Amino acid sequence: MDELIKILDQYLTSDCKQMIISNPRHKGEFTKLKIRPVELRNELYFQVSSYVGKQVLHENVKKDKLLGELIYAWMECFKQLQLIHREETITALVNKKGAATISRKKIKTAVPASLSHNRRKNYILDEGCNAPFLIDLGVMTKEGRVVSKQYDKFRQINRFLEFIKDIEPELSKDRPIYIIDFGCGKSYLTFAMYYYFTVLCRREVHITGLDLKEDVVSKCNRLAKKYGYGQLHFEVGDIKDFEETQRVDMVVSLHACDTATDYALYKAVCWNAKVILSVPCCQHELNECIAIDSLSAMLSYGIMKERFSAMATDAMRANLLSCLGYETKLLEFVDMEHTPKNLLIRGVKREGAVYHETEEFQRFRSFIGQELTLERLLKEGGYAK
Repeated sequence: MDELIKILDQYLTSDCKQMIISNPRHKGEFTKLKIRPVELRNELYFQVSSYVGKQVLHENVKKDKLLGELIYAWMECFKQLQLIHREETITALVNKKGAATISRKKIKTAVPASLSHNRRKNYILDEGCNAPFLIDLGVMTKEGRVVSKQYDKFRQINRFLEFIKDIEPELSKDRPIYIIDFGCGKSYLTFAMYYYFTVLCRREVHITGLDLKEDVVSKCNRLAKKYGYGQLHFEVGDIKDFEETQRVDMVVSLHACDTATDYALYKAVCWNAKVILSVPCCQHELNECIAIDSLSAMLSYGIMKERFSAMATDAMRANLLSCLGYETKLLEFVDMEHTPKNLLIRGVKREGAVYHETEEFQRFRSFIGQELTLERLLKEGGYAK
């Protein structure tokens, strides 16, 4: 048993991928234990998952406490232990007299353990990446660690880059890419998008960020200059009034409030943009005027009316883009637990498509009984009937 204690003390580190204690001696409360390292508040802990019937209980403990509990569990409750380390797998079997038989097997390809408290897939921009804007915008420390309070923002940035990665093949390969980002704000995602295209994809991209706040725009321009991002610049302006003479390949509009989203989508249509990525926000227009007798039992409740109006608004926007020849999808941007404004409208223009309304959309629009700003703009511009 002394040898086992020495092994556990040596191998219970951040390189321990997983340890499983199983095969209980008696019918009792626990059927098995699973242990893996996690990093909490920049310290090494071990997450112990205890299986009790169909339930799983979780506890995070330090190494010293874990060693004592493991030895007790091993001696008194279980017959088998398997520890999967980065470099080898160790299996221990204990007999009725408490004597342990230990076997060790080297792992040919060493696999680093994940210290994420919640297991996750690999991020496009992971911890330690050389992306200076993440430091200046407060998402990462100078050492390349994600600031604990910024994990939601960190995940949002990477989720957005997954959308960019999906549509990148749709953009022209034989010339520079031109992108307009409406309502860019502090521009976490704008900088990430520029970094993705220029550093990770090694493609020439020109991005213009537009926002109403002069101080925010000035700061973003200073940062772009600091990083040497020569084809990224920011302007003060309103979406309604913005004009672009260059060909626009992609329009991004994240959390443009109420009808500002409609104007952003309309501009994209006017420019014949190949790709549209839009996360709508605050859909007040329909909420203020919707009145459907057959839904009065639901719409009489403010929160239900607000949510239904938001879903109906974005469904109509997506359908209008489809009528215009865009292959349109509604996708989850971030988890609902972080923000209810988590819907992304993605449109990719199909070549040669002409305006066409489906009967399904016509019935839905008739049922809603209202015309959105986007549809009015499209009719005034001659893009819709």
